[in-house]
Amino acid sequence: MSTQSDHGHELIPRPEHTPDALRAALAAVDPGRLEEMQAQKDEAFALAVEWQSLSPVQSWVLAWARNIEIARRPDLSVRYARAQSRLEHEDPVTAEEALRELTSVLDEAMKAVRE
Repeated sequence: MSTQSDHGHELIPRPEHTPDALRAALAAVDPGRLEEMQAQKDEAFALAVEWQSLSPVQSWVLAWARNIEIARRPDLSVRYARAQSRLEHEDPVTAEEALRELTSVLDEAMKAVRE
């Protein structure tokens, strides 16, 4: 696991981009999603075989690295949860702001894991 701490408090170090490291990190920060992660991994590997391409596996790794980045950083986790809870708000302006914030969080997390 890498040790980058430029975003304030982090629950765990950023994991390496390997299935085992990502699984261990998810077990530490959001164990309730392990089954979801495994199902998506199985699907990605099946598609990789079917398509004869590693792109589904690479996409799975990046998606879960991003999800873990959000979960391991309370600053992102709070922003993500707040935005998600407001996505279906009755006020369309509030819902639109929530969508922009959610997109911002996802983009920030993806940028961090690609560093």
